[in-house]
Amino acid sequence: MNFDKTVRNLKLRGFKVSHFATGEQAADYLAQALKGQTVGIGGSKTVDQIGLYDKLEEGKAFWHWKVPGDATYAAAATADAYITGANAISEDGEILNIDGRGNRLAGQLFGHKKVYVVSSVSKICPDFDSALYRARNTAATENVKRFPYDTPCKIDGKCHDCRSPQRVCNALVVLWGPMMGMETEIVLIDEKLGM
Repeated sequence: MNFDKTVRNLKLRGFKVSHFATGEQAADYLAQALKGQTVGIGGSKTVDQIGLYDKLEEGKAFWHWKVPGDATYAAAATADAYITGANAISEDGEILNIDGRGNRLAGQLFGHKKVYVVSSVSKICPDFDSALYRARNTAATENVKRFPYDTPCKIDGKCHDCRSPQRVCNALVVLWGPMMGMETEIVLIDEKLGM
């Protein structure tokens, strides 16, 4: 993994990049940056592991992992800022995310003043193909284990491009740059986090 190349390419693509040694440092930075704003959060083990939700202002953070329900999804979709993780990042600066419901993919693409993508540097891959492989065969297959689903990938840990109604990988988004009118900041953390 070439960290310097990745950061250089992320910046060339128009992303802002922040880098922290620990998840705690990243969470403190994000909590300060988000003061006074409403915040939507997409499903992310990394965001959960760094404890960000508990550092955000009460009543201003909307995360279906903490408060399930359609109202939480709706509030997250229209929040000032949106926080998500990354399934993989290529050294060329491409950010890949797979989702089953689509809420966290949509949140990266529209409706917010700013998006923060929080990721461990361990998710950086040499190129697009290896990033796609990681997203499908590491992140998605680990993610499905959290649910009482019966999918082929849950059994053997590799993507089968199945047609299961319980499939957690119905869509893929690749960010090649920030969406028009919406700043995107990549928050990289040196700890191994997420899936």
